[in-house]
Amino acid sequence: MIQAVKDLSRLRDITAVVARHGFGEFLERSRLAETVGFKPKTEPMTKEQARATSARRFREMLAELGTTFIKLGQILSSRPDILPADFIVELSKLQDAAPPLTHEVVLQRIQEGLGKPASELFESIEKEPLASASIAQVHRARLKPLPGETEGAQVVVKVQRPGIEEAIRSDTDLLFYLARFLEGVVEETGIYTPTGIVTEFRTAMLTELDFENEARNIEEFAKNHAERPYVVIPKLFRTHSSKTVITLQELCGTKLAEVLKRPADFDHKQLAKNILDASFHQLFTDGLFHGDPHPGNLIVLADSKLGLIDFGLVGRLSKGMQESIILLVLAVSLRDPDTVARLLYKVGIPDERINLHAFRTDIHDILERYLGLKLSQVDSSSLLEDLLDLALKYKIKIPKEYAVLSKAAATTEGIIRVLDPDLDVVEVALPYAKQLLYNRYNPQSMSGGFLRVLLQLQGFLQDTPAQLSQILMDLEGGKFHVTVKNDELVKLNTNVKALGVLVFMGAVANGLIVGAFFLAGRATPGEATHWPIAAVVGLALAAMLFGAAVAWTWVSGRLRKISLRKLRK
Repeated sequence: MIQAVKDLSRLRDITAVVARHGFGEFLERSRLAETVGFKPKTEPMTKEQARATSARRFREMLAELGTTFIKLGQILSSRPDILPADFIVELSKLQDAAPPLTHEVVLQRIQEGLGKPASELFESIEKEPLASASIAQVHRARLKPLPGETEGAQVVVKVQRPGIEEAIRSDTDLLFYLARFLEGVVEETGIYTPTGIVTEFRTAMLTELDFENEARNIEEFAKNHAERPYVVIPKLFRTHSSKTVITLQELCGTKLAEVLKRPADFDHKQLAKNILDASFHQLFTDGLFHGDPHPGNLIVLADSKLGLIDFGLVGRLSKGMQESIILLVLAVSLRDPDTVARLLYKVGIPDERINLHAFRTDIHDILERYLGLKLSQVDSSSLLEDLLDLALKYKIKIPKEYAVLSKAAATTEGIIRVLDPDLDVVEVALPYAKQLLYNRYNPQSMSGGFLRVLLQLQGFLQDTPAQLSQILMDLEGGKFHVTVKNDELVKLNTNVKALGVLVFMGAVANGLIVGAFFLAGRATPGEATHWPIAAVVGLALAAMLFGAAVAWTWVSGRLRKISLRKLRK
C-alpha cells in the first residue's frame, strides 16, 4: 500500500514535469490534434526549429525527471534505429550529475560493499570526488602498500549510491504502465514494442548497477588487448571490488575531449591510427567492442597510447554478425543493392513479409545518393540513419548490437575526421576483412565457417528423411494440417464482430425505448406529469448506448495509430 502511494506521488511529479515541458509543436507536426478535431494554437516555426525545439525539450525533461530517465536518455542515445539523429545528438549531451555524497556515507558504502572498513583497505581516500553521478561517485584513492612496496598503487574507487536500485525499479514500474498504453496508439508496436523497450532498458540498468558485470568486461578487454601495446586497460583490483564498489588503476593522461580541442599539440596522426586499429581489432578479431567510445571515455597516454575507461556499455558480435558486417560494407562499397537488401533482411527480424523489389529500389536510391563521392566526403552517420529508417519503414527490427555498433562507429568516425581527415579507413580495414573471410572458408580453421557448413549439411541430410516420412504418415492418417494466416481475413473477422456488437447495442436500446414509453403510457391520468423512475432509467440507458454506438462509429474511422517512422522524418 505504501509503495502504491509512493508510485502515485511519483506519477504526479512526472506528469507535472512533462506538462511543464509542453510539446505543442509536436502535436501539430504529428497531426494528432487534427485527428481528434482540435487545432492547437502555436506560433508558426520552421521545420528545423520544430525538430531542434522538440529534441531540446525532450532532453531537458529527462534531465529534470532524474536518475532513471537520464539513464534512459543515455541508452536511447545509442539507439539510432529508434530515435532520429537530432534527438540522438541532444541526448548525447545529457550530463549524469548529482549532489555529492558526504565522505562518511562513502566510507560506509565501502564497508558495506567490501565487508571491511575502508581504513583497512585504503591508505587514503580523497574527500573531494572526481565525479558525482546519479548512480555512483568516483574518488581518487591509494591502496595500502603490499609487502616489499614503499607505497600503494594510485587508484580510483567507484561507489554506488544508496537506495538507487529501489528508485530505478519504482520508475520502471511506472514506465511499464505508460508503455502498455502506447502499444494501443503506436503503429510500429510490432517492431519496437514500448514494453519491450522498457524491459530492455530495465535489464540494462540493473546490469549496470551490478559492478561485477563491469569487472568481467574489464577483465575480458584486458585479455583481448594484452598483445596490443598501444591500448591500455586499467588494472582491476578484485580484492577491492564487489557488486557496489569497484577499484581500478588510475590512468594518468589527457582526456581525448581535450586533445580534440588542440590536436596539433599531439601526434594526432598516430593517435588516429591507434584508435582505428583498436576499433577494428575489437570489431573483427575480438567480437567485443566498447559501446560508448565518446571522447570523455578515452584517455591519451604517453607515446599516443590509448586508455579506455567506463565499460558499463559494451557490444558483442558473433562470428556470423562479423561476417555479415564485412559483406554489408563490401556490398555498400560496390553499390550492390541486391546484396544490401538481402543482408539487411537477414540480419534483421522482419515483422511481416516485405516487398523485396521495392526494398531493393529504395536501397538503390540511397546508394546512388551517397556513393558517388570519395570516402572523405561520405557522411556515414547520415547513410546509417537512412538505412535504419528504411528498415523501420519495412518493419525490419534491427538487433540492438548493430544499433549500438552504428552509434559507436559514427562516434569513432567523428573523432578520426578531426584527428586525421586524410586517413584511408578502407586501407586500414582491408587486412581485417581479408583475415575474417579467410577464416570463414579455411578448412583447417576450427573456428571457420567451412566446418560449420559441413555440420549443418550433415544434419540436414540426416534429418530430412525422417521429416519426410513423418509428413507422409500424417497425410495417410488424415492428421496433416496447414495453417494459413491472412491479415485481411483477420480484419474482416474483427469488423464482423464489431458489427454484431453494434447491432446488439441497437436492439437493446430499441427495447429500452419501447419499454420506457410503455411504462409512461400506463401511468394514471393524475400522475401524467411525473414519469415513472423505471421509464426515465430506461431512456437514459438507451441514450447512453446510442451515444456509445455513434461515438464508436465516428471515432473508429478517424483515429489512427501514430507512426513512429513518420515522426522520425
